[in-house]
Amino acid sequence: MTDILMPALSPTMEEGNLAKWHIKVGDKVESGQVIAEIETDKATMEVEAVDEGVVTDILVPEGSQGVKVNALIARLQGEGEAAAPAAPPAAKAEAPPPAKAEAAPAPVAAPAAAPASKPVGDRVFASPLAKRLAEQKGVDLKGVAGSGPHGRIIARDIDQAKPGAAPAPALAAAPAAAPAAAAPAPQRQALSLEQQGIAPGSYELVPLSNMRKTIARRLTDSFRDIPHFPLTIDLEIDRLLEVRQRINNALGNDVRVSVNDIVIRAVALALRKVPEANASYTPEGIAMHKHADIAMAVAIDGGLITPIIRAAETKGLEQISKEAKDLAARARIGKLKPEEYQGGTFSVSNLGMFGIKSFASIINEPQGAILSVGAGDRRPVVRGDQIVAATVMTVTLTCDHRVVDGAIGARWLQAFKPLIEDPLTMLA
Repeated sequence: MTDILMPALSPTMEEGNLAKWHIKVGDKVESGQVIAEIETDKATMEVEAVDEGVVTDILVPEGSQGVKVNALIARLQGEGEAAAPAAPPAAKAEAPPPAKAEAAPAPVAAPAAAPASKPVGDRVFASPLAKRLAEQKGVDLKGVAGSGPHGRIIARDIDQAKPGAAPAPALAAAPAAAPAAAAPAPQRQALSLEQQGIAPGSYELVPLSNMRKTIARRLTDSFRDIPHFPLTIDLEIDRLLEVRQRINNALGNDVRVSVNDIVIRAVALALRKVPEANASYTPEGIAMHKHADIAMAVAIDGGLITPIIRAAETKGLEQISKEAKDLAARARIGKLKPEEYQGGTFSVSNLGMFGIKSFASIINEPQGAILSVGAGDRRPVVRGDQIVAATVMTVTLTCDHRVVDGAIGARWLQAFKPLIEDPLTMLA
């Protein structure tokens, strides 16, 4: 028998919602076949079968919420295997009730050296996410020892692997939940609303979605643990608005370049000029990124997501505009792939369209900085001995002081400012 477990579809995923099954008991399943749709905190994703066989049990019904990663959700019977004996009553009692999927029994960890963990021919047992991450990092899956159930290679194994790694020896007995061994950091005990003087019945409690839980946890960790500081400057953008109008007139109605598209390209070019700002802190050292992968904050129903313009320094405004609009549109309907929103080396958050003049964002770890872009409005500025009107936009760079100190942040803003105030320089 082969256990089908709730997959980890991102490195930070702890639970998800089993939105839909594409299989039923008695169906024959082939490796690579889409068997389910899982809702994560970011998107709804299709899950492929790793093994072949006939579905004998569906243990978590579709529509179940809060299903823990590695929880047992279904079983397959392989070709030639004897049918599994009927589960005793006690085992049946452990099956999850429809309204509480997290009660699903967790599988017993199997030694990585067990036969199920060994490749069959050229086949390697790995989750779909692990395969995508391995391809992106240039990691040979045959050289990775899986720490997932039955020796399956999962995302965290790829994160820890080095590109081109030599075949690794099998682990003696790696439990699936090994990373959870570290004790969690103590959490502040929040007072209830009643303890804070809010009368019962005077409010409606909206349950936390997976996305909102993840946002709360990640941003709390970032604000608490990362030593950060803001740097703020004003930019005159009258020339930018004129150039944007000329570009859009030349492109016609098929592509409309936005101010944010120009900001993204300017950010990428400034990172190329000041590569020290395109970095991430790690315990092993400072990671200096080779490309400017710009994550752009997009507000969606119930939260926020940051799809990424990869290698933005190599792309023109028209291409950036097309990619940004496509990513934002698919983000709002939950159709982004993990590789389209995971990673990134620098973030841009723009609230100018809401009339926000100035703000400072929280760093999107492990990135070293994030740029907050405010609205452009008419303000008096001093030129020589005269006061004149200009369209001014305020931006704030929030820096991780472990990576980007004040001098680096200031040099980056000095490189960014002329690109925005004279955008023809970035079109060359």
